Amino acid sequence: MQHIARKRFGQHFLSDGAIIDAIVNAIAPVPGQRVVEIGPGLAALTQPLAERLGALTVIELDRDLALHLRSHPQLRVIESDVLRIDFSQLASQPWPGDTTQLAQKIRVVGNLPYNISTPILFHLLQFVGHVHDQHFMLQKEVIDRMVAAPDTSDFSRLSVMLQWRYAMEDVLFVPPQSFQPPPRVDSAVVRMLPLASPPAIDVELFSELVQVAFSQRRKLIRHTLGRWLEARNFAGSFDLQRRAQEIPVAEFVALVQQL
Repeated sequence: MQHIARKRFGQHFLSDGAIIDAIVNAIAPVPGQRVVEIGPGLAALTQPLAERLGALTVIELDRDLALHLRSHPQLRVIESDVLRIDFSQLASQPWPGDTTQLAQKIRVVGNLPYNISTPILFHLLQFVGHVHDQHFMLQKEVIDRMVAAPDTSDFSRLSVMLQWRYAMEDVLFVPPQSFQPPPRVDSAVVRMLPLASPPAIDVELFSELVQVAFSQRRKLIRHTLGRWLEARNFAGSFDLQRRAQEIPVAEFVALVQQL
């Protein structure tokens, strides 16, 4: 299929066969598993995944690409913005090729549009209880922040908001020349495994707390989070003489649990 990449959709199509094989091997799909691919594009990953799985559900926003994908006999195509998809509902639906029709957790994969990768990650966080694992190709800079350890320059709000709920691993480096057209940045593939026993927290309050803490990341948090806690009459103990990037995820979690 001849298709011109559309900038507004952040389209960069994977074309390196060796990289494609490496990504599929990292995902390790097994026949009968419920896999959802976000942004299948020209089906570079879709075809080998379908061959291993037998059937696959794909989410594609581009109308022309969705039309082309519908001709593939092993695909169920959902033409939609992924940010509008209720993945809990998707997990509970009958699945192509599944004779049991029992609700199962889904595996989510994809080469995410780099211009909206963070909103997609936060959207999926809402449905993490229905997800077995996630494998995404993203801008390497984003993955560096996702997996960063505390007290490093990459440790950020994104690190905290994902690490409280997932174990994550940078599994593969992908250079720009692996795509058509080549992006101006390096890429990588991340594996995200939902924690089996995550801490019980108020997620909305946690999100607000972390956002305030990192709002002025070069300043001590007594200037930001300290005032936020004071406004909530916080009477507990928390060291505010630090910068947000110095605080481990577990301490952020413990703080929101005190609140």
